[in-house]
Amino acid sequence: MSRLVHVVRVGSAAICVALLATVAVAQQANVTGKWIFSVQTSGGGGAPTVTFKQDGERITGHYSSETFGEVDFTGTVKGTAIRFAFNSSVQGQQVDVVYEGTVEKDMMKGTIAIAGGQLSGTFTGTKQ
Repeated sequence: MSRLVHVVRVGSAAICVALLATVAVAQQANVTGKWIFSVQTSGGGGAPTVTFKQDGERITGHYSSETFGEVDFTGTVKGTAIRFAFNSSVQGQQVDVVYEGTVEKDMMKGTIAIAGGQLSGTFTGTKQ
């Protein structure tokens, strides 16, 4: 009888591990593709186009807006958390731009920090 109990416990543990692995994979957001953002800051707003390419947790892409122009970026997606950053020239000064947020299916939302947080705001994005 104790051997049967041991087999059931080992089998149950294996099933739990498999289920947890499936849940972890299912929760990894996929951001590859073209997105339209709506950005609001105390300095104004905009509607940049952002194109993502994802390889596991690593993302690369291209950002296009009237404010920051055309720039490439790098970042990460861990589960549903996204972060990407780039450096751009605004009125002759170099500024760092950092986006952080969460992804839910074909939408994302979060915060933007510009020039080390001297200017900040919020964003939403919709996958095209």
